[in-house]
Amino acid sequence: MGALRGRRARTALRSLDRRLLRIMRTRCHARPIEAAVIGLARSGESGLIWYLLAGCGAVVHEERRDVYLRAMRVVLASMVVNSVVKQAVRRARPALEELPALGPVFWGRSYPSAHSTASFAGARVLSEVLPSGPVYTLAVAMALSRPYLGVHYPSDVVAGAILGDAVAEFLA
Repeated sequence: MGALRGRRARTALRSLDRRLLRIMRTRCHARPIEAAVIGLARSGESGLIWYLLAGCGAVVHEERRDVYLRAMRVVLASMVVNSVVKQAVRRARPALEELPALGPVFWGRSYPSAHSTASFAGARVLSEVLPSGPVYTLAVAMALSRPYLGVHYPSDVVAGAILGDAVAEFLA
C-alpha cells in the first residue's frame, strides 16, 4: 500500500510541475520581457553575476573582503556539488512541444538548476555584507528565469535553491 501511495504522490508532483511550467511559459511573454529575462539568465551562467558582485565587493569593501572571497568559494563549491547531483539524478530538461525553450543550455540535465543553486549560495553569503532584500530578490529572479525560459521545471529551481543554501550553510 505504501508503494502505491508513493507512486501516486510522485505522479501528482510531476503533474503539478508540468502545470506550473506551462503557466510560466505562457504568462507575461512579451518580447521585451523575454529579452530582459534572457539577459538575466545569461548573467547567471556558471554563477558569473555572483562572482562579479563578490569581486567588486572585495575590491571596494576591503574590511569585509573575507566575506566576499568566501562567497566566491561557496558559489564555486555549489556549482561542483550541483554538477555531481545532476549526474546522479540525470533528469532530462523539460520539453513542451508547442512551447520550445527560449534559450540554449550547456547540457541536457535539468535537476537541480545550477542557476538557482549558485544564486542561493551566493545570496546566503553576500547577505552578510549587502542588503538581503535586493540580494535575495536577484536570487529569486534568477531562479524563476529558468522555468520562464522553459529550460527547467519549477521543482528544479526549488531543489537548486535548497541545495545552494545548504552548501553555503555547510561551508559557513
